[in-house]
Amino acid sequence: MAGLVEIKGLKKYFHTPKGELQAVDRVTLSFEQGTTMGVVGESGCGKSTLGRTIIHLHESTGGKIFFEGKDITHVSSHELSRLRQDMQIIFQDPFSSLNPRMTVEETLREPLELSRRFKRNEIDREVTRLMDMVGIAKRLRGAYPHEMDGGRRQRVGIGRALALNPKFIVCDEPVSALDVSIQAQIINLLMDLQQEMGLTYMFVTHDLSVVRHISDEISVMYLGQVVETAMTEELFEHPMHPYTKALLSAIPSTDIYNKSHRILLKGELTSPINPKPGCRFAARCPHATEECFKAQGLKEIRPFHFVSCCRAKELNEEK
Repeated sequence: MAGLVEIKGLKKYFHTPKGELQAVDRVTLSFEQGTTMGVVGESGCGKSTLGRTIIHLHESTGGKIFFEGKDITHVSSHELSRLRQDMQIIFQDPFSSLNPRMTVEETLREPLELSRRFKRNEIDREVTRLMDMVGIAKRLRGAYPHEMDGGRRQRVGIGRALALNPKFIVCDEPVSALDVSIQAQIINLLMDLQQEMGLTYMFVTHDLSVVRHISDEISVMYLGQVVETAMTEELFEHPMHPYTKALLSAIPSTDIYNKSHRILLKGELTSPINPKPGCRFAARCPHATEECFKAQGLKEIRPFHFVSCCRAKELNEEK
């Protein structure tokens, strides 16, 4: 069964004076209708660039992007305008992503007016509906971004993304700039909206506790490549890539009787500019062999559990 959104061998390279910076390199994923795919990894691994490339905020360097089975890798400006109604993004910083000179009402009206799908009286009703949907009080209709806290600003950003009833939304670290108490409210709002509207999310984050709560499936990225992908509980119960294990070991534990063993990574980061073939984690991996410096690819080690590591099966059989 084909996913709502599928990417195959997707690449996004940036030209630099020293060569090609491979921000996203040969990524293949499928986003199923009504589910959440969490994409995790440390800062600079390419997860945000991946999301922006899928929805054409960046144009891809190579590979294919499919939406509802249709190839949308290269589209005209007219087709892109229509595509924007089905694919949206919620940005990380709710302050810089909103126009400081526009009120809540003006921010929510803008996509409705640009779509030309609504009459003036219909737009007023839609703005009210969107405010109710994301939990913004009517008294804030004329408020500017600087007059609201981070949680309310992010609710406005979510309302703007939902204005045209999209099917796929890239959530680009939507709670990382918020207080912990507010984070829970926004996460629960996103989950309620997904259930109500059948939305499909790509949830980009570096917070493993958040991604475990909201995601159905998780993909782990390292320097532009997906190194492991599996269903959420499967990934947390049976991590198989050495990098995934190191990430999970960093989660703080409240169990004072069974302290977790922290895996400390050593070695230098591989440069994402013109990297050599092979596993990009090999230089920091305690299990690396000569075989690791040859070309790698995702392989199904357990049912629906894919790992890009030539020693994954061997290392996990030892336990």
